[in-house]
Amino acid sequence: MRIAILSRNSNLYSTRRLKEAGELRGHEVDVIDTLHCYMDITSNKPTVRYKGEALPAYDAVIPRIGASVTFYGTAVVRQFEMMNTFSINESVAISRSRDKLRSLQLLSRKGIGLPRTGFAHRPDNVEDLINNVGGAPLVIKLLEGTQGIGVVLAETRKAAESIIEAFMGLNANILVQEFIKEAGGADIRCLVVGSKVVAAMKRQGAEGEFRSNLHRGGTAEIVRLSPAERKTAIDAAKAMGLNMCGVDILRSNSGPVVMEVNSSPGLEGIEKATGKDVAGMVFEFLESATRTSARNATRTKGQG
Repeated sequence: MRIAILSRNSNLYSTRRLKEAGELRGHEVDVIDTLHCYMDITSNKPTVRYKGEALPAYDAVIPRIGASVTFYGTAVVRQFEMMNTFSINESVAISRSRDKLRSLQLLSRKGIGLPRTGFAHRPDNVEDLINNVGGAPLVIKLLEGTQGIGVVLAETRKAAESIIEAFMGLNANILVQEFIKEAGGADIRCLVVGSKVVAAMKRQGAEGEFRSNLHRGGTAEIVRLSPAERKTAIDAAKAMGLNMCGVDILRSNSGPVVMEVNSSPGLEGIEKATGKDVAGMVFEFLESATRTSARNATRTKGQG
């Protein structure tokens, strides 16, 4: 097959591993800088152009789109969908996953475990907002934050009120969530490909840090999932419409709760922690998906 990886940097670990894995399985794999693509929108024959030429027909694309370029990146993916190219993650599903509020609303509708969450822009009653998620300590998140940036733990009610009022003063949209103390500063990253959890790792935050992001000094190790955790990850990926994603889960006293669903999960941490060839599993899925009746077709055909 001929496959395109949409990535701004061919030297990134995830991009490099995907290219290596695809070529090892006999595929022709091109890495294309998403922001350097441009599109012929009005033609009866949709095309994506790159470096002065129309890109060839691809059997599939693997979007590796960073949060900062979501709008343009999903437009490029949508154009490939208009060309009947199979995308491992569709543009609509990527857009869903990048909107934290929309993600939580969709997951909630499907009955998937979540921490108690409130959403606010300028609440008239800050005290009620705090009470609604169980009081302090609680976590306050900027809606647009990534990699743990814009996430604050308020350990007391006074601190929570001050932080919420500060964000209100900045005209920011915020999520207020209950703090899952029993998780102990750790979460579980489940890597879902197709309808399977192909790898899972436990990420532990650095001492004194409640955020477990590896970018913030966290450590990772292989973990054994419970049947409930495995089902939660698979159900979350399905609810978002993603064929490949990272589902971040906390172990709470009431069972697994989903914190986030990431449509472009990094492969370095989980491959090193588990020793699994996740990149190879991605291509195994693509080979299967493009052999079915859905070959060269997408479910939504980019329709919103």
